[in-house]
Amino acid sequence: MRDFHIPGRSPVFAANGICATSHPLAAKIAVQMLESGGNAVDAAIAGAVVLGICEPQMTGIGGDCFVLLSPPGSNDIVALNGSGRAPAGLNADALRDKGLKAMPLGSVESVTLPGAIDAFCRLSADWGKLGMKTALAPAIHYAETGVPVAPRVAQDWAIATDRITGKARETYLLNGQAPKIGQMFRAPAQAEVLRRVAMEGRAGFYEGEVAEDLIDSLRALGGTHTLDDLAETQCEYTDPVSGTYKGIELVEHPPNGQGATAILMANILSHFDLSTMDPLGADRAHIEAEAAKLAYDARNRFMADADHTTRLAHMLSAETASALAGLIDPKRAMESGAQISESVHKDTVYITVVDKDRMAVSLIYSIFHSFGAGLASDKFGILFQNRGAGFTLEPGHPNEAGGGKRPMHTIIPGMLRENGRVIMPFGVMGGAYQPNGHARFLSNLTDYGMDPQTAIDAPRAFSDGGIMKVERGYSDAVRADLAERGHRVEIPESALGGGQAIRIDHETGVLEGASDARKDGCALGY
Repeated sequence: MRDFHIPGRSPVFAANGICATSHPLAAKIAVQMLESGGNAVDAAIAGAVVLGICEPQMTGIGGDCFVLLSPPGSNDIVALNGSGRAPAGLNADALRDKGLKAMPLGSVESVTLPGAIDAFCRLSADWGKLGMKTALAPAIHYAETGVPVAPRVAQDWAIATDRITGKARETYLLNGQAPKIGQMFRAPAQAEVLRRVAMEGRAGFYEGEVAEDLIDSLRALGGTHTLDDLAETQCEYTDPVSGTYKGIELVEHPPNGQGATAILMANILSHFDLSTMDPLGADRAHIEAEAAKLAYDARNRFMADADHTTRLAHMLSAETASALAGLIDPKRAMESGAQISESVHKDTVYITVVDKDRMAVSLIYSIFHSFGAGLASDKFGILFQNRGAGFTLEPGHPNEAGGGKRPMHTIIPGMLRENGRVIMPFGVMGGAYQPNGHARFLSNLTDYGMDPQTAIDAPRAFSDGGIMKVERGYSDAVRADLAERGHRVEIPESALGGGQAIRIDHETGVLEGASDARKDGCALGY
């Protein structure tokens, strides 16, 4: 139990249903969906789409999503890949001929087709109860009437203002400036797009006037995108991957998501008795940083579109983790692996919902960098994601940019099972940090017996592109110790990601929700 003399958050307990996410309005809407007879899928879709209005720098209907879902009365976990592909005309040789060494972050070449709307429509049709008209009604309302800008959102918005160009500046800035805390942000043109999706389903987005606006805008910017590319966008059900850490099964999305990185990192950490170390001490932070370097190096070598990933079993094997763990010196930092943050950022939203029938949804939704590519469509102001920046231009690499391919994706929803039973949907936002965040959250629960809220609140560190980012929650003595071991230590400009989780207590029938104070959101139940 937390010390009530010190500011903090208590876990949220409820019997019928809980939503945890990064904005309170989205959490409220999700719970209202549950109270009105909807299930966890209806609630998650409604909350997620509203997050695109509440946190437009983080996500939007021009982006992608991934979902893990456990059906009611079952401990099975279904994975839905809602990530879009590169246009058929994307050509790595042509990009290299332009002198590019890496995928650009803020130009049309980085824009992949948006997959989230297709996935939401499929998810609603296959698993929801209320339908898309009902699920989208709150987002339509708030896109028209507006949402007051929250504190963390205002901070992120201001940092990213220079990334926004053209139509995006007109749509997402107020008089050329990022909105201040409490100012209203409206997106009436997006309300119209959502109305069309509500009435026509995916055709309202992937065909007709909205599709023409998306493709005409991209072509005007020099893109190779076509209406056929957009129309062919389709989500896919896949089989999750998993690994076990101290009796808890960590379930992750398979490639093109980076979930296997979290499993490999947890497997490496299992070779060290973290429970004997101070959870906020230098020993644990050092071991974690070294494990991250090794796991992310493997990710950067092997992870790609599922059709091009051939070393997944190698990444998940116990032998690989054991060999990598043997490379870690508990007292000395190794040279950093491949640049972790070269094409990643921290801009993502996560929502988890568990309903009265114990359907559990773990959904993550993103436009990649802050405001995506910084570009928007001319008529409806839909932000384009720059997920193509997740490709490499290294010839012959499995993740080499190519037409029709899905890039390696950083966003990963998670779930935990114990003794065969689903006990917790969870997610940790933060771009590249996410696998590290999953492994740390799991370790906080298992090695230190933390409740989900405490596990989320605990300070974070991340060895990122040669810099060890150590939040202010760590002491100066820990930072000095880590520097002595050879880490280049810095306090990050922004807190590392955010996180949400819901624990399902099968013995008492009670749900326990947790939401990260690093964001503006909360957990709400009924």
